[in-house]
Amino acid sequence: MTITFDDFLAVDIRVGTVVEAEPYPEARKPSIKMVIDFGDEIGLKKSSAQITVHYTPETLVGKQVTAVVNFPPRQIGKFMSEVLVMGFMDENDAVVLVGPDQKVLNGGRLH
Repeated sequence: MTITFDDFLAVDIRVGTVVEAEPYPEARKPSIKMVIDFGDEIGLKKSSAQITVHYTPETLVGKQVTAVVNFPPRQIGKFMSEVLVMGFMDENDAVVLVGPDQKVLNGGRLH
């Protein structure tokens, strides 16, 4: 499927810092709930992700991650996920999060 540049620009991908993280045992698959700081313009947003193979709540706090911030919120069990964190699958189908390799300002948009 081919998309246009305008299609790409419609997806709002931002960077934020995980400020809170905790296990989400109520989810169908092992997950972690996070609160991510996307800076003054967007603020704090919640997300749930199946990332327990490579991450613990303790290793996530302070980590910068990328997320799509303009999808509608999605109910995951009793938790409302407001953004979609981004990652790639490794050779064992476990998620490896995407983030900058240097510190950047929270809320920065992917260009």
